[in-house]
Amino acid sequence: MAYLGNRTVNLVNLHYALHTLAMSLGGVFFAVYLLQAGLSVAAVLCAMALILFGRFLMRPLVLPIGKRIGLRGVLITGSLFSAVQYLLLAQVHGVGPMLVATLVVSSVGETLYWTSYHAYFAVMGDAEHRGHQVSAREAVARAVEITGPVLGGWLLTTHGPFWAFGLAAVAQGLAALPLLGTPKVEVPPAAPGVLAAARLGVALFASDGWIASGFYWVWQITLFQGLGRSFTAYGGAMALAATAGAVLGLALGRHIDAGHGRRAVWVAFIALTVTLFARAGATTPALALAANAMGALVTCLHTPTLMTAVYNLSKASPCTLRFHMATEGGFDLGCGLGCFTAAGLLALGVPLNHTLLISLGGAVATLLMLRGYYARQPAIA
Repeated sequence: MAYLGNRTVNLVNLHYALHTLAMSLGGVFFAVYLLQAGLSVAAVLCAMALILFGRFLMRPLVLPIGKRIGLRGVLITGSLFSAVQYLLLAQVHGVGPMLVATLVVSSVGETLYWTSYHAYFAVMGDAEHRGHQVSAREAVARAVEITGPVLGGWLLTTHGPFWAFGLAAVAQGLAALPLLGTPKVEVPPAAPGVLAAARLGVALFASDGWIASGFYWVWQITLFQGLGRSFTAYGGAMALAATAGAVLGLALGRHIDAGHGRRAVWVAFIALTVTLFARAGATTPALALAANAMGALVTCLHTPTLMTAVYNLSKASPCTLRFHMATEGGFDLGCGLGCFTAAGLLALGVPLNHTLLISLGGAVATLLMLRGYYARQPAIA
């Protein structure tokens, strides 16, 4: 069974489910909590950009650490380190030293975590079942996200940030446990040609980062404000979206593995474009809830088409860790520049919900690159 046939991938997906629980309890409230803590919308977007640029600057440190403790070791370290950011976030009250500490720790933790996670998943997964395995991971993540945001919003409203973000930190720490049952993967001392092998992956992740700046970060703030800055309403909206997308991605992963990658790219692009315009035009809470729920469909469609290509390119490269150091750097620059661009547009007087349309540029670029990739892969085209 392609979805569950790889024991290591199953354990990594269990880890990812716990990581997603932490994200849905705390990470999904990161930007909106900063807004509620006294930062302006533009300042929140700049804070996100600073985290991303910090990740970019720190990323070269991942390689010597990986050589010393292996790929799995970096992933476990990143998972544990990421838990600390939630404990710091709970203590942020406007611009000050605690905000700076949160941004720095978040940059370090995410640098270690995402670079090694993508590299490890690429190595442990199966190219012929990649679409199945990625979509199964995303379906599990959506299922976890049904309860996480509701609980997180309730805790923030009734018990405060220490309970909500403290529980997120616990979940993030527990996420390291399934990885103890997975194989170690050594990082090769040298990998000639890895940058050339990573060029398409870097470009794809840079365009995906640009998409995320509007589709993810700007929209979170737009939705939160449209729901009256209520943590419970915002958490409920996120849970509703997760419910809508819990099983949708499984069908697309099978579709890709069956040889319909180019068609899947078009479906994902159309869904993303329609959703962006729906979010830009969401002027009432009801429309905002509907537009947010549409985003779950986009995630289930877009992630398998993108990551099937990137993971297979990574596994075929001389070194998956170095490959994902490069691609994650592309994401950092793309998303960071997108967040700064959105903040700049706000300063020029552009309405917040219109700034998220900057994501269309990244969507077109991703469409063209993925169409080209799947055209060169007859087995999955």
